[in-house]
Amino acid sequence: MKQSVFTVLLLMICLFPARGQDKASYLPLAAPRLAVKTNLLYDATTTLNLGLEVRLKNRYTLDLSVNYNPFTYSGNRKLKHILVQPELRYWSCEPFYGHFIGVHALYANYNTGNIKLPLDIFPGLETGRYRGNLYGAGISYGYHWMLSPRWNLEATIGVGYVYTDYDRYECKTCGKLLDSGNKHYFGPTKAGISFIYIIK
Repeated sequence: MKQSVFTVLLLMICLFPARGQDKASYLPLAAPRLAVKTNLLYDATTTLNLGLEVRLKNRYTLDLSVNYNPFTYSGNRKLKHILVQPELRYWSCEPFYGHFIGVHALYANYNTGNIKLPLDIFPGLETGRYRGNLYGAGISYGYHWMLSPRWNLEATIGVGYVYTDYDRYECKTCGKLLDSGNKHYFGPTKAGISFIYIIK
C-alpha cells in the first residue's frame, strides 16, 4: 500500500510541472546539461565556493564543488580550509528538476582554531588550533526548484562518515605543537541552499 502511494506521488511530481512552466520544458530531451552554482550557507561563513554540475545521461548528473576559506578573523579565530566534494546524483524524474538522491565523497585540508563548530564536532577548537586532512563519504537527499529558464534554487542535506588526522597546537598564530591524533565522525557531511545558473 505504501509503495503504491509513493508511486502515485512520484508520477504526479513528474507529470505536473510547476505553475507557469511549460510541460514540454521538463521532457528529458529538453533537460539542462550544465550549470554553475554557489552554496549560500557556505557564503554565510565567508567561505568562497563554486559548484559545477553536468548531466551524464538519463537521470544522472555529476556535481563537483570546491570551497575555500583563507581568512583569519578577530581574536585569531580561523576556519581556514579547502574542501572538494564530488557527488553522483540520481534524479526521480529528470536532471535539474525535483527530487534527487546522491552519493558523495569529500576531502579537506584545514587549519582552524579558537572557534566553535556546530554539533560540537571538535570540542577542543575553542581553546586550541587544529591542522590536518579529512576524508569522507556519504549519502544525500535534495530538491531542485526551477525559478526561471536560467535561474534555479536547490536544497540538499547529507550524512556519512569522516576520518581526519590532525596536529594540535596552542591557540596562537604560531603556537607550539601539543600532540597529534585522529578522529572518526558519523553525522552530517553536507548541507546546502544553492543558487544556480543554467549555462546550457
